[in-house]
This record gives sequence, structure tokens and C-alpha cells, in this order.
Amino acid sequence: MKTGSCLCGAVRYQVTGPMRPVIACHCVQCRKSSGHHVAATSAPRDDVMIEGEVTWYASSDEARRGFCGTCGSQLFWDGPGKNLSIFAGTLDNPTGLTLAGHIFCADKGDYYDIADGTPQSEGEDPNMTTQVK
Repeated sequence: MKTGSCLCGAVRYQVTGPMRPVIACHCVQCRKSSGHHVAATSAPRDDVMIEGEVTWYASSDEARRGFCGTCGSQLFWDGPGKNLSIFAGTLDNPTGLTLAGHIFCADKGDYYDIADGTPQSEGEDPNMTTQVK
């Protein structure tokens, strides 16, 4: 079991099942909502138990983003498929996870390079993510 929370602790969660390796998303929505790219893992929704009030923002017709209404910490991305994406930085250490790759690299900010040697995709990559349409 893994645990995590927002910055102020008003929202806490537990993940009871396995999680996907961390994927960095460089899409415009992730950059605009976080101020940089987003690093997220995911787990089946039934394996994620949330305590506290999550505020949801519909960021597109297909997805919404969950954050703490008190401190503003971004916690979740909820889109198509059976999994809920979990922002990796909100997990308590140790996570046991590793960064497995980058998606939407064509949209990345011009102020940084991706030089960690993991796979990169110019856009969406179903092999790296859990989006199932």
C-alpha cells in the first residue's frame, strides 16, 4: 500500500494495488496547470481510496483534474480508461517508482531539454499511458 496527500493534508489517499511507472507529460494543459510538466503514475480507480474533499476541474471534454480546494495541490488526472492518474510528487516516500518516459514532447517548454535517456513520444503514446479510448 502507498499513501499520499496534498500540501496541507486536507486530502489524503491510499493506493492498495500496483501502480504504473511514472510518465512525464509535457502537453500544454499539464504545463499551464502545473507551471511545468507533470509527472504521474496511475492505478485502477477501485484501488485508490480518497479521504477529504477533492475539487474537480473539467480541463477537456474527456478529462478532469483533481486538486485540493484549500492549498491548491494538484493530485489527480481522471480521463478515459480504468485507471486514475496520480501526480507522483504527492506520494509519500518511498514510492518504489521510476520515471519510464515522456509524452507530448512536441508541446514541451522551450526553456528545457529532456536528456534523461528514457523514451520520448511527440504526442500521446498508449504504450506509456493508461488512456484507453
